[in-house]
Amino acid sequence: MKEMDKLKRGFLEYLEIEKGSSLKTVANYERYLTRFFEFSGVNSPRDISEDKIREFRLFLNRQKGAKVRGQTESTMKKNTQNYYLIALRVFLKFLNKRGIQAIAPDKIELAKTKERGLDLISVEELGRLLAGPDGNDLKDLRDKAILELFFSTGLRVSELVSLNRDLDLSKDEFSIRGKGEKIRVVFLSDSAKKVIKEYLAKRKDMEEALFVNIPNRFGAKEEKNQSNKKIKDGKEGNGEKKKQNKSASQKAPTRLTTRSIERLVKYYAIKAGISKKVTPHVIRHSFATDLLSNGADIRSVQIMLGHANISTTQVYTHFTDKALREVHKKFHSRK
Repeated sequence: MKEMDKLKRGFLEYLEIEKGSSLKTVANYERYLTRFFEFSGVNSPRDISEDKIREFRLFLNRQKGAKVRGQTESTMKKNTQNYYLIALRVFLKFLNKRGIQAIAPDKIELAKTKERGLDLISVEELGRLLAGPDGNDLKDLRDKAILELFFSTGLRVSELVSLNRDLDLSKDEFSIRGKGEKIRVVFLSDSAKKVIKEYLAKRKDMEEALFVNIPNRFGAKEEKNQSNKKIKDGKEGNGEKKKQNKSASQKAPTRLTTRSIERLVKYYAIKAGISKKVTPHVIRHSFATDLLSNGADIRSVQIMLGHANISTTQVYTHFTDKALREVHKKFHSRK
């Protein structure tokens, strides 16, 4: 095995075992490093130089970007370029920590990026979104519980789908394991607790997941379409149809996926007449801005969101600083 391949493998194992990084993060770091090694042709850590790093940065900057809404961006985004540089910097720190001679990590400067914007919806739009599931059947109660829980806790979609039905609803809080395997406490509003209780009371299955798919009388959507087609074509007798319906009704529910939740949120956003793209993360943004605009301190919001760095949370302050608005109203000459 080549020296760099051996060091890369040791680094990736270090990320997974000692740092507790997710398998997705480890896979991304492997991809970023492999691309640098292949481009630069380095055979040992001593071969990594400022010139090779600069050439690699030029190479990245001239790559076409990802496809967005059917169109390919002219160049790779600065944020994406920085992912490669961050991976290389962390790899160099790993080498230095083990006494392996290599260029200093701080020699790598990240590309300057535009300040991150936020996709936000108004308070009125949020209200219409939460009011979207307005029935009392199991599906509407489940969907309402999902939306209320998102806004009550600020959970990431991956965190929400991992929840099990053994939540202690006698309390106003529960612990969640988030990014980097870090545990934090999130809090339940009265409305979220109420609808989760109603939803669970109607559940008749034994699946441990909190949020599950709810089969219709024909089971999955594909099964329904196939069944309807068979019935329409007259290719299915009454006895066979009853047998199929019985089989479908016995099909055990399964945990909802992140993609299912994203589609669900999109559906209710369209139903609410919201023209912007609405995702679970947009509701997370609403959770943060709601807290800050009502006087919560940024450090508390950082903890509730599970942000490792407070600078990630500070982006919300631009949208919630009531004091600045009041100063403008009071002192600006054009009343």
